[in-house]
Amino acid sequence: MANRRTYFTYILANANRRLYIGMTNDMTRRLREHRTSKKGFAASYRITRLVYYEVFEGPNAALERERVIKKWRREKKIQLIESKNPMWEELVVADDGGISHPSDSKLSNLNPKI
Repeated sequence: MANRRTYFTYILANANRRLYIGMTNDMTRRLREHRTSKKGFAASYRITRLVYYEVFEGPNAALERERVIKKWRREKKIQLIESKNPMWEELVVADDGGISHPSDSKLSNLNPKI
């Protein structure tokens, strides 16, 4: 029997709301990579704030969702973010892998299953 892992499709933003869409199986590690990297698109534009994410049980679903979102027009991506995070607050990843608003401990509206 295969070992199931959690995968994330996520959107990062910078202060000017330039967006980066990606997927990972370790959100803490991936955010650290974005924040410390000196190369790449996200590093060039200082895109480090987690503003949206979705959770999946396998890599194929997360990768497909990433591909779908990347094809969308900017307006649709913004609508997706604002549907769950209207103030574009930076989401925080806890040691246990949970993700929350720094100013709000209520996660019920931030655990999208789309």
